[in-house]
Order: sequence, then C-alpha cells, then structure tokens
Amino acid sequence: MSEFSKPKRIIIGIQFLFVAFGATVLVPLLVGIDPAVALFTAGVGTLIFHFITKGKVPVFLGSSFVFIAPIVASTKLYGFAGTLSGLIAVGVVYSFVSALVKVKGLNFIEKLFPSTVVGPVIMLIGLSLAPVSIDMANGNWWIALSALATAIVIVVFGKGLMKLIPVFMGIIVGYIISVAFGIVDFSGIQNANWFQIPNFTTPEFSWGAIIYMLPVAIAPIIEHVGDMYAIGSVAKKDFVKDPGLNRTLLGDGVATAFAGFMGGPPNTTYSEVTGAISLTKIVDPRILRTSAITAIIFAFSGKINAILQSIPTPVLGGIMILLFGMIANVGLKILMESNDDVMKTRNQVIISVILIIGIGGAKFTWGEFSFAGIGLSSLVGVILNLILPHENESTSNKVDS
Repeated sequence: MSEFSKPKRIIIGIQFLFVAFGATVLVPLLVGIDPAVALFTAGVGTLIFHFITKGKVPVFLGSSFVFIAPIVASTKLYGFAGTLSGLIAVGVVYSFVSALVKVKGLNFIEKLFPSTVVGPVIMLIGLSLAPVSIDMANGNWWIALSALATAIVIVVFGKGLMKLIPVFMGIIVGYIISVAFGIVDFSGIQNANWFQIPNFTTPEFSWGAIIYMLPVAIAPIIEHVGDMYAIGSVAKKDFVKDPGLNRTLLGDGVATAFAGFMGGPPNTTYSEVTGAISLTKIVDPRILRTSAITAIIFAFSGKINAILQSIPTPVLGGIMILLFGMIANVGLKILMESNDDVMKTRNQVIISVILIIGIGGAKFTWGEFSFAGIGLSSLVGVILNLILPHENESTSNKVDS
C-alpha cells in the first residue's frame, strides 16, 4: 500500500472525486433526483463497499447510467417513490448473486449471462436514450454542440488526468457559454444556503416497480465483474479471490439498496476512476475513502447543489449525445470481443430479439403489472439463452449456408 501523508491523501482524493463527479451528478439531473442526494449516497455507498470488502479494493461508487431509462419509465408508471422500491430490490439481487457466487463460483454467471445477452442489452441502454439526448439538445444546439465538442476533444486529444474528465470539462465549457448567452438563472444560487440537507425521498412499496427493475440488474452485475478484473489488473492484485467477488458484489448491492432507501440512484463501480488509478499508479484504497467523505461534505452544500441544478438543459443534452453513444459502443465491443460466434443462428436470434423488443417498445401487461423496456428485453434474452439449443459446427454451417 502506497504511503501518503494525510494532506496529500486529501488532495489526491478530491482529484479522484472530480474524475467521477460529472457522471455522478449527471444521472440524477437527467432523472429528476436531487444531485446532492446522489453525492451523499455515492459517498456513503463507497464507504459501505470498503467496509464490506475489508478496505482492500480501491473503488469509488457513483451513479449508474444503466438505470437512467428504466428510472424515467418506471417513474411514469409507478411514481418515483414506488420506483425506489424497485431500486432497493436491485440491491437485494446483487446480494443474492453474491451468495450464489460464494456457493457456486463465477462460471454460472458467465453461463447465465453470456456476451450474446449482455452485449445487446448494453447497446439497448444507449440506443433507448438517444431521443432523450436529442430532445434536450433541441433547446439550443449552439450550446449543446459546444459541450459535445469539448467532450469529444478531451476524449480524443486529452492527456493525463484531463483525458478522464470529458463530462466534467464539457459541462464547464457549456455552462460558461450558457452564461455568455444569458440563459443561466443565478437566483437559485444566490438564495441557496451554504449548508443544506439534501432532499431525501422515502420509498413506497410497489410490486410493479420491483418486477420492472429486477431484470435491469443483469447488465450492471456483469459490468461489476469486469471492473473487478480491471482494477485488479491495475493494482496487480486478484480482488476476485481476495476479498472475493462475493464480497465486492455484496458491497455494491448493499450500497445500491442504501441509495434506494435514501432516494438516490443505484451505484456502480466507476471505470473513470479505474482509469485514473491506472494513470497515476495510486492504488491506496484510503484515497478513495477520502473521495467518498468529500462527496458527502459536498452533498450538504446548498450552493454546490444550486449550481448543479442551474446547468441548462442543452448542456446536458450535448454531453448525453456522446455518453449514450459510447454506452451503445461498449455493448458492441462486448459482442466483437466475445468468444461466442455471433454469426451462429442461435446467437443471432438472441441478439435480434433483444434489440427489437427493446427499441420497438414492447410491453407486457398482466393485471396491474406492466413490464417493458430494458427489463423485458433482458429477461427475454436470458430465457432464450437458457432454452435455445447450442449448435454444433456442422449444424451451424448448414443453416448459415
């Protein structure tokens, strides 16, 4: 473990927080959650994760983009308070899977959620959000494109830590240009208190929201496994074995359930922070706990919260064009790099059905329950993967020819 003085740990921890800051507050801004709540649940969730994993894994948990579309759709159907019960249930699913990993090992997850299911589901997450980004950018395309162009330039040409904060820099540039256009309302900032308790929301039980959200947990669980391998490679430690994938999944699950109880978005391990750790070679978990404490402090600043809520909609729309496209690209990358032959008829059927059901807006209704979107597509993909027979090479060649 690297040795740093306490002041230096604080400085580095704040830098790491800024790497994750833009994405962490963007999710709540898009789904109508108080960003201060997201900062609080990210900070506390990270500390919970570190406690459960014995403080061994250098991870910061932030708002998960996977749940943007499901939260928006579920809120329309069941209300936000009801949706929170679904998010809590997602945390319970993480914990259940962690127990299965402890008992059966990792192989069963790979068999249940192969790349032919996970890849198109992640693609669908990005593609389903495309109309949202365009609608928000329509308010002022000059501002939206300035934020988008900044993020693209940072991603393509940025160096060092700068390359890891395209969202943060895109928002800053878009905000400055918005001020120049005179469309930023500063009254909320002026009237905000320096100290202010976040607007926590009490969840309400809703079976509909729970059933709607449960299948959405598939993608972030797979993402979590990949992130644990990635951060282990950077730190040159096998976190899948010590403290164990069961503990990291449990930590993520408890943190996500806690976020739901407080009215915040689900948490996820941030690849941006993994990139920052890889770049700086700083793998001390204490620094990430400093980032978490800093996030909690920021959550109680009314001024910071007011600044975040004053960001014009076109700025967010411009950033989302890049972000949601990159999410879809991650799904495509998973398919391209997978060991599964995507040209086999079986796999083509699974991928095609997932994408069309999701993009087409298929909806299953049974009494008061409604099931649609990414959750329905994910469930259908898992079922098809379990029931469709695997092809041998001769059968595949005959069909494809």
